[in-house]
Amino acid sequence: MTSTTRYAASPYGEALGRVPVRHAELPLLGGMTRYWDYGHADAGTTVVLVHGFRGDHHGLEPVVAQLSDLRLISPDLPGFGESTPMTERDHDIDGYSQWLRAFVAALGLEGRVVLLGHSFGSIVVSAALAEAGGSRPDSVVLVNPIGQPALAGPRGLLTRLAIFYYWLAAVLPERLGFALLRNRLIVRVMSEAMAKTRNRGLRSWIHGQHESYFSAFSDRRVVLQAFRASVAHDVSEYAARIPEPTLLVAAIDDDITPIEAERRLRGLFPDARLVEVPDVGHLIHYEKPAEAAHAIEAFLSEQGRAPRTHAEGTA
Repeated sequence: MTSTTRYAASPYGEALGRVPVRHAELPLLGGMTRYWDYGHADAGTTVVLVHGFRGDHHGLEPVVAQLSDLRLISPDLPGFGESTPMTERDHDIDGYSQWLRAFVAALGLEGRVVLLGHSFGSIVVSAALAEAGGSRPDSVVLVNPIGQPALAGPRGLLTRLAIFYYWLAAVLPERLGFALLRNRLIVRVMSEAMAKTRNRGLRSWIHGQHESYFSAFSDRRVVLQAFRASVAHDVSEYAARIPEPTLLVAAIDDDITPIEAERRLRGLFPDARLVEVPDVGHLIHYEKPAEAAHAIEAFLSEQGRAPRTHAEGTA
C-alpha cells in the first residue's frame, strides 16, 4: 500500500483537475529545472511560484486550483522534487536567488509578471529582487513570509532542535545521515506540529502530502545547504530594496513568524499591504488556499490588469 492510499484524498483534486497543465524543463546553472505551467498560456498575467523548504511544486497546487484567468508557472527548486541540483552554485540564498533570476529570464515572459514565494520561497524571491539590475516583475506576493530570524519565533526551541537534527544528519556517515533526513516518524512529527486544522480528513491529507513530498530531495548536501540558508536569512533583510507593490498573506497563528512580526515586516517595504488569515498556521497553502487565492486576486485587481514596462534598474 502506498503512502497516498493510506491518507485522505485531496479536497482540492477536483478543482485542480480542471486546470490545464503543461510540463517543461530548462537547463540552468549546471542543473535541470523542471516546472509545471498551469492555466492558459496566453493569459495576460503570469505568476511564477516558488515553493518552500523541502517541498516541491505540489505544495502550491491547492492555491493554483483556486485561481482563474492566470498563467501560473511552478518550478521545483534545484535539488528538490524533479529538479536536479545546481553544479555551478551552492544551494544557499545567493545560489537560489541567482537561479530564480535566471529561470524567469529564460522563460521570456510577456505581459504582466508576478513573483510569488511561500515560506522559504519568500526569502528566495526577496533576495532575488533585492539584487540590482535585470528585468523586474510588476508585483510580488509572499505567502507565510519568513519575516524575522527563525530563532526569534515563538517556537525558537523547536528551531534549535531542528538545527541539532540537521547537524546530526551532517556528521553521521552518508547513508545514516540520509536515512535520518528521510525518517518518516520525524516527518510526521513536523507535520503534526504545523497543521492547525481540526478537520480530520484535511489533516490526514496534509500528512500524506508531507510523507510523499517532504523527502523528495536529491541528496544530503543539498538539503543541508538549503536548511542553513532557511535559518540564516529572512525577508526583513531585503524588504527595503523591493519597490514593487507587494502583498503579504500571513497567518495569525503562524508558529514560525508570529503575526506581530509580519505587521512589522509590512512597514519595511516601500509599498506593501498585509492580509491576515485567521485559524491557520504556517500551512496557508494547504489549509486556507481559497482565502489566499481571494487575497491574491483582490491584490491583482487593485493593481490593474494592464502590465507596466519591465524596466531595468535596481531593486
